[in-house]
Amino acid sequence: MLALGLDDKLPHFRIDLARLPAAVDLVIDVTRKNYPSLDVPFHSRWRHFVCNGEDRWAALDRGTAWRDTAARGRSAFDLAIVSVLLDAGAGPQWRYRDAASGQSIGRSEGLALASLAMFADGAFSSEPKQPLQADAGGLKNLSTDALAAGFQVTQSNPLLGVEGRADLLRRLGQHVTSAPHIFGRSDVPRPGGLFDHLAALATGGEISAPTILAELLCHLGPIWPSRLTLGGVPLGDCWRHPSLVTNDATNGLVPLHKLSQWLAYSLIEPLQWSGFTVTDIDGLTGLSEYRNGGLFIDAGVLQLRDAADAARQHEVSSPLVVEWRALTVALLDKLAEEMRRRLGMDAKTLPLAKVLEGGSWAAGRVVARQQRSDGSPPLKIISDGTVF
Repeated sequence: MLALGLDDKLPHFRIDLARLPAAVDLVIDVTRKNYPSLDVPFHSRWRHFVCNGEDRWAALDRGTAWRDTAARGRSAFDLAIVSVLLDAGAGPQWRYRDAASGQSIGRSEGLALASLAMFADGAFSSEPKQPLQADAGGLKNLSTDALAAGFQVTQSNPLLGVEGRADLLRRLGQHVTSAPHIFGRSDVPRPGGLFDHLAALATGGEISAPTILAELLCHLGPIWPSRLTLGGVPLGDCWRHPSLVTNDATNGLVPLHKLSQWLAYSLIEPLQWSGFTVTDIDGLTGLSEYRNGGLFIDAGVLQLRDAADAARQHEVSSPLVVEWRALTVALLDKLAEEMRRRLGMDAKTLPLAKVLEGGSWAAGRVVARQQRSDGSPPLKIISDGTVF
């Protein structure tokens, strides 16, 4: 997709790589402000559980008498999986009123704190004596009304795609029930059973980040709403674009898997806490979502051929959005390379997981607020709550 764009052969966007250095300047500036020592953590869901310097998950962790390391790992996996699956764009109006801080918090941080509060209250568990889990029974029986209540949804506080989010969690509950050999190896069927599955795949205490993603795509693929399939396999966050032509069954297909990769990044730390070494962390791609993608549009690296498209609404499956997201992934690699060159770092010391956190995602938010009063992305996407 990037090669086609550089040849000016894409239908919706032009690429101006002369604007990339300015985007890199912004990302480095934001990274240094956020992490002056450049000791950047991974871009993962765990960052969003920190509010006003208080790590809410760490507090729960400290206050829990875990049966063993694996029990703690399963719980952390349960939380990460459910919270990430709930992390599609909230929309500009929605806010979560956080009781502890008294703040009204929107977007990803608000979604994270809302999901964590529901998790701590046992909203995803079917066992009252085991609230800190999301198990098959709790997820299958989760009503849309219960999720809406937990996320404080009202007519004046609307959340995009709340029905789609609830349905995705119910699908998750049904799926883990149907695959106890993966999700119920050492406990009741639950998303956190993937902890035991991945632990069994580790060799000498090591597992690679691409292996984590591959297992997520394989074992969580069936939960996604009906989209494209290939050989009877649902492809999830994978779409078609007419410019990508091959001579095989992958003709036109563009795999993006934003939430799955975001989840893979978010499962690294629970594995590390449990004593595993996660290798090849730079083996995943950047995330094709609207903050990273918005950075490139707002910085002028990506330019709409038809300026009127900025005012139109676009389906996630539209070639314009697929093109935008694919170019975002490719350009993040170029941005990362230039950042490393300027900072004297490499893919091991500054993997994409840190570039995103430092980083490109935060810079996308900064430039969006500079250009639009509500901080909204530069394109209007029709969301069902399950993509980004």
